[in-house]
Amino acid sequence: MRIKFRTGMQQKFLDLVIANANSPSLRGLMQFGLKINYQTLKSYYNENRTLPEDFFNDLLILAKTDRRSVKVKLLKENWGQAKGGKRSWKGKRKVGRK
Repeated sequence: MRIKFRTGMQQKFLDLVIANANSPSLRGLMQFGLKINYQTLKSYYNENRTLPEDFFNDLLILAKTDRRSVKVKLLKENWGQAKGGKRSWKGKRKVGRK
């Protein structure tokens, strides 16, 4: 599953994690044993990508917050692929063909 925040809220959530973990910066979160590349972490911070559920749960533990206190939407793992497939079909359809 993927975790989708409202616009601007994913960055605020990561700021909350940084503050509650007493980390000096986003790069400082790496010292807590997160098994993720820094560039990917920046993509999550800039809201270019949705968060994976297991990584989101790790961040909740770091932030010492409850999952119910954060408003998120759960998406299927192939959410982006399904959305892209539906959009590409509309562009390839031939008009007026019998």
